[in-house]
Amino acid sequence: MIKIVTIIGARPQIIKAASISRAISSMFSEAITEVIVHTGQHYDQNMSQVFFDELDIPKPDYNLDIGSDLHGKQTARMIERIEELLLIESPDYLLVYGDTNSTLAGALAGAKLNIRIAHVEAGLRSFNRKMPEEVNRIVCDHLSTLLFSPSKSGFQNLVHEGFNATNQMPFTADNPGVFQCGDVMYDNSLHYAALATHKSLILKDLGLNPNKYALVTIHRDHNTDNFENLISIFEALISISSQLKIVLPIHPRTERKLQSSEFKGLKRKLNECDNVLLISPVSFLDMIQLESNSSIIITDSGGVQKESYFFNKPCIILRPETEWVEILETEKAILVSADYDKIIHAYDTLSHIVESEFPKIFGDGNAAVFICETLLRNL
Repeated sequence: MIKIVTIIGARPQIIKAASISRAISSMFSEAITEVIVHTGQHYDQNMSQVFFDELDIPKPDYNLDIGSDLHGKQTARMIERIEELLLIESPDYLLVYGDTNSTLAGALAGAKLNIRIAHVEAGLRSFNRKMPEEVNRIVCDHLSTLLFSPSKSGFQNLVHEGFNATNQMPFTADNPGVFQCGDVMYDNSLHYAALATHKSLILKDLGLNPNKYALVTIHRDHNTDNFENLISIFEALISISSQLKIVLPIHPRTERKLQSSEFKGLKRKLNECDNVLLISPVSFLDMIQLESNSSIIITDSGGVQKESYFFNKPCIILRPETEWVEILETEKAILVSADYDKIIHAYDTLSHIVESEFPKIFGDGNAAVFICETLLRNL
């Protein structure tokens, strides 16, 4: 029996962790014990606790209640608390996901205690170190013993950075193992899509018809905290709404900006636009239902970019770069940053794509099983 400590803190990580927890429960319960630590990086009820309830994820064994703060202060508080717990739990592995401050804090705390780090979603690169997430990814990868990349490009990025793809077990921090294993979120999408069809009432509640609306999410600070960028994005959405209904589950950061005095004019325009529907953050199953029934997705979220592809939906990416370059290579997504003209052009280009044109690039839906088996083999 091995023990893993799983570090989660943000909404996407909570969802990603569900795939591993589900695999342990169904196939590895006699071989793996999981201790879940929620840093509390996302502390809003609608952005965190609801996902444990809805997805039947085991409740965290620890909740650190760190909350939001400056990057350095938040990360430092996490490291201190995670280190204390690792000394108590003494796990065989520390499992971290993605690229948040919780990921970085967990990796640093574990590495200092010589605990093996397993990084799920390793190797992703935007090649923009101004993004805090990019710094977190790089540091975490180079502290890890086992690196599980969801994509071919992620695997190649690691090789280009000096990781040896031919390393053999036993893997250590000085002899790390690098794997292209598929995407745990694809595992989840396959598992939860059918459940969402039966349990989610979001389309009925909002009066939406399948394939008759665009789904939009905006949350990254380079959009929300930049006046010109946010204005440009919303002006483009208002323009697109003359052709297609816009549905936008609004992130708390975006909501705060729209309520500020500098956006008074934009807020008035949105209130006058009947075809732009701003709604509260939604549950994971509701989000899957909205994604899978949309006609196109417009987002600055890395996770939603992938989910759009999982459900064969073209995607307009509100960022200047993306770590999911495979999607761009299929020409089913277009980078537009916050440029009004590029957003409109991308919409005109992508709105005619059909679902049958999406090749499979994110594995076979068994990434979580592969990860668990690899943890057990490398003892």
